[in-house]
Amino acid sequence: MSAIELKPEKIFEEAVVYGQKLAKGIENMKNMGEISSGVTPYEVVYEEDKLRLFHYKAPEGVKTTNKTPMLIVYALVNRPYMTDIQEDRSTIKGLMESGQDVYLIDWGYADKADRYLDLDFYINGYIDRCVDVVRERSGKNKINILGVCQGGTFSACYTATHQDKINALVTMVTPFDFKTDTNTLSKWVQKVDIDALVNAMGNISGDDLNNTFLNMQPYSLMLGKYVNMVDSMEDANVLKNFMRMEKWIFDSPNQAGEAYREFLKYFFQENRLINDQLEIGGKEIRLKNITCPVLNVFASKDHLVPPPASKILAEKVGSKDYEEFEFCGGHIGIYVSGKANSLVPPKIGEWLSSKSK
Repeated sequence: MSAIELKPEKIFEEAVVYGQKLAKGIENMKNMGEISSGVTPYEVVYEEDKLRLFHYKAPEGVKTTNKTPMLIVYALVNRPYMTDIQEDRSTIKGLMESGQDVYLIDWGYADKADRYLDLDFYINGYIDRCVDVVRERSGKNKINILGVCQGGTFSACYTATHQDKINALVTMVTPFDFKTDTNTLSKWVQKVDIDALVNAMGNISGDDLNNTFLNMQPYSLMLGKYVNMVDSMEDANVLKNFMRMEKWIFDSPNQAGEAYREFLKYFFQENRLINDQLEIGGKEIRLKNITCPVLNVFASKDHLVPPPASKILAEKVGSKDYEEFEFCGGHIGIYVSGKANSLVPPKIGEWLSSKSK
């Protein structure tokens, strides 16, 4: 029906319904209480500076059948509770239900004291010490590692130089080639004077980075979802899940200046990893040195990490045991959609169990 054909009584009726939904939604928001940052119980088993290492507690009735533990390495640019956003859509819970013993690195929030932390400190320092903690607690010489987005890039770099500590590597929506034709974020970064930016700012504002990500899809990420929000505000549970996502989206840590400088220059601007030119902490990073089993999980509709940026790993990794799993969805949907939670964690869990001793 066109705007000209709309009758006044129809417009009035829709306005009344909208008002009722909005009023109910406001009431639900008032009664919502605290919005949690993750839903699965855990204990902190190691702390260093801002970093905390979580060990998740398996739900009642769930058995840990894989005795080789897994360590999740998340990206620095967002908070890791995206993997545990709500009870019925939790990658963490799904992995435990598949028999995995799950640990996760929470990087915390960088401040001025972290200004000069570089990639060597994060990869050969923090990650390595967390790996050693998990190895010691489990009694296993080698553990499994799952890297998410930038954390997947870090995990691959770590595995390439610490193969003796890693049993199997899983990467999720992880970039390896940072200059594919459809990589919009990379094209934006190419002309940025990173040195001038970091020298002037020190640490890089998480809010500024978040605005950059949102502007990659301005309508769907900034306008469209709020237009449609009123339709879901009547349901208190749906509204709470929406607010959990909003909390995560805008909970963006500042980035340690030196690590940010190196990551953007070495990976985005110079694409050193895929071209076998990367060196971190005096160690050559070569993907061909990864010889353990590898599972590369990517999303077919990912606007941040286009599939070609991830799938190139198949040509570069040294492992003879390489497998890919493609999820039909986006960069965030691979964690929060019902379809993803029914497919992705079980696939990863089954694969890890088959590679573990």
